[in-house]
Amino acid sequence: MIPLNDTEPNRYSSIPFMTVLLIAACCFVFVIETFGVGEDYWDYFMKYALTPKLVVAAQGAGMLSSITSLFLHGGLSHLLGNMLALWVFGRRVEDACGPWRFLAFYLLAGTGANILFTLVQRNELLPGIGASGAIFGVMGAYLLLYPGGRIRTFVLLGFVPIWPRIRAVWIVLYFVGIQVIPALNILFHQQNYSVNHWAHLGGFFSSVLILLFIRPAAFARYMSDTLV
Repeated sequence: MIPLNDTEPNRYSSIPFMTVLLIAACCFVFVIETFGVGEDYWDYFMKYALTPKLVVAAQGAGMLSSITSLFLHGGLSHLLGNMLALWVFGRRVEDACGPWRFLAFYLLAGTGANILFTLVQRNELLPGIGASGAIFGVMGAYLLLYPGGRIRTFVLLGFVPIWPRIRAVWIVLYFVGIQVIPALNILFHQQNYSVNHWAHLGGFFSSVLILLFIRPAAFARYMSDTLV
């Protein structure tokens, strides 16, 4: 199941300026990773990614790496998957916030994701990278703001591709739900995964703060719709 696009129009602005800018920034950093780092690739990640054990020991970039790590990706598929999700869910969340409030929320959600990752895996020496923690925050914000929203989704039934419009609540809860068992295995059995499940959950939990960042008009509309 691959979300492709939100089928509803924006209310306040036609161009998701900050969403596009964040996608461009991540792509630019990936080009630097691919062509500009050379043999210092690992040192580059250790410097700018978030490594819990270094954060706890107050070494390296510390919590500043919580921001820089959001723009790093481990490969083309990692980058493309995250950027597609950011586009699908970010466009309307940014519309509700405005570009600069959206940026503040995005960075806060990413920081919340990395804080939970650090607290749970404080002895982890493998660096955490990627925008997915912040994007899970954006997905959770979308769910809070547009619970009835529908997402055009690619689904493969056997060998037959279909593109149904699925309610966002089922898509978001599906992607959050598949984080739970691996996250519990990490917590209780110290299993290792190549996916940062606790950062995903941390970003999703951070989404509750979205109401602090939306436009006054959007907040009034949200409260009106909620109380009706």
